Amino acid sequence: MDKYVILANGVKMPTLGLGTFKAENGTSCYDAVLHALKVGYRHIDTAMGYGNEESVGKAIKDSGIKRDEIFVTTKLYPSQIGYKSAKINLEKSLKRLGLSYVDLYLIHWPSSNLLVNTHTWQAFEELYKEGKTRAIGVSNFNIYHLEHLLASCEIKPMVDQVELHPYLTQIPLSKYLAKENICVESYGPFAKGNVFTDDLLKELASRYNKSVANIVTRWGLQKGIIMIPKSVTLERIESNFDVFSFSLTDEEICQIDNLNLGKRLYTDPDNCPFCPAKEYEL
Repeated sequence: MDKYVILANGVKMPTLGLGTFKAENGTSCYDAVLHALKVGYRHIDTAMGYGNEESVGKAIKDSGIKRDEIFVTTKLYPSQIGYKSAKINLEKSLKRLGLSYVDLYLIHWPSSNLLVNTHTWQAFEELYKEGKTRAIGVSNFNIYHLEHLLASCEIKPMVDQVELHPYLTQIPLSKYLAKENICVESYGPFAKGNVFTDDLLKELASRYNKSVANIVTRWGLQKGIIMIPKSVTLERIESNFDVFSFSLTDEEICQIDNLNLGKRLYTDPDNCPFCPAKEYEL
C-alpha cells in the first residue's frame, strides 16, 4: 500500500498523519508532535481553531527534519470565513507556525450562506497561486456544498476532510469525491472511542496481534482514505503508526464496512454552532 496519495495538482500527501484536535498548546502538543515526527510521521494536522499552531510549529522546527519532508495542514476558523479574512488569517497561522507556507489549507466548516463559501474559496485560490499553500481544500463539506462551489470555482478542492469511521462510512460522499478527483480524509476515525469496545474490531486486532486503532486505521488506508488519528499519549502515537506491516483481506474490509450505522458523533455540518448567522465581509 502506498504511504502517499497524489492530490489533483500532483502534490504528494502522506496517507497517515497525526491529528492535534484538543491537544493543548504548550508541552502536551509540542511533545506529541515532536515524538510523532521522531517515530516517522510526516503529516501533521492542526487548525486555527485548535489554538496550538505555535506548539506544532515549534516541534517541527526542533525536530531537525527538513521542512519539505513534512506535510502541514491548517484550517480557517469558521467564524473567520470570508474573502479578506481567509487571507489575513492564513498569514496569522503562518506566523504562529513559524512557516512561510503550509502544505494544505482548508475551509474548516461550510457557511450556510453558499455565496460566502464561494468568496472564501476565491481567496483560497489566490493564496494557492501565491505559494502560501501547496494545496487547498475543504472540511465538513457535504455534496450540495461542493456542487455549489464547483459550479463557479477555477480550482477544485483537492481534499475534503470529514467525519468518517466504521459507524459513518460516508459512502455516497466518498463516491462523489472520487468522481470529482477530490481526496477524502477522515477525522474522528475511532468514533470517540466507540471502536475500542466493538467485538468485530477486537477480534480482528487479536487475529493480527495489533491494536483496534491499527485495524481501523488500516481499514481506512486500504480504502484510499487519508487517516489522521489524534493522540497526545506518546506510546499510542507510536503504536498508531504501526499500520504498514499487515493488510486486511477484502472480506474483512467488507465486514468493517457493514458496521456502518450512518451515525454522526461530531457536529452536523448543516447545524454548525461555530458558524454564526451574520453578515460577512466578503
